Amino acid sequence: MADGSTADGAHRPLRADARRNREKILAAAVRVFTTQGLDTRMEHIAKEAGVGSATLYRNFPTREALVEAVYRNEVAQLCDAAPALLARHSPDEALRAWTRLFLDYVTAKYGMVDALRAIAATGTNPYGHSRELIREAVAALMDACVAAGTIRTDIGPADLAAALEGIALTSAGSERRPQAERLLDLTLDGLAVRRP
Repeated sequence: MADGSTADGAHRPLRADARRNREKILAAAVRVFTTQGLDTRMEHIAKEAGVGSATLYRNFPTREALVEAVYRNEVAQLCDAAPALLARHSPDEALRAWTRLFLDYVTAKYGMVDALRAIAATGTNPYGHSRELIREAVAALMDACVAAGTIRTDIGPADLAAALEGIALTSAGSERRPQAERLLDLTLDGLAVRRP
């Protein structure tokens, strides 16, 4: 199967070149879906990725499979960014940078929402554990900030995650990005520990 799984559900690792092709397809699909919509021809995505149509269809036999894989990949990249940001930045800088990545994620998801709903209507849950994974990433960032003494302790990860979702949903779209970033700054400033 395209994701490295076999017919019995076991996973086998992809060869390095196959993994690179898969990653190129996913990255191209995000760009194309975000800028041109979900009705874009699959062949256009293959061309944008620099792979042949056969390679695209071998990895993603249907548009729905591609949309679901793009969504899951975006969630994974967002959540994987939290520890990487904490390793490179102070906790409050890492949290601030991660919230910008969250906006990128929501912008990509916003462009795919109709397709994701259609997939969900078939009985498949493309969202899976995404909300839980995102809250875990928020919790790790907030825990680091609390340990550093930079944010209040009376606001939990579920509250911040809900605020981020609200900001992202009301400010979805690239034309409203500056407003979303201002709202994020207000929210994060509200979390800051007040020094006497």
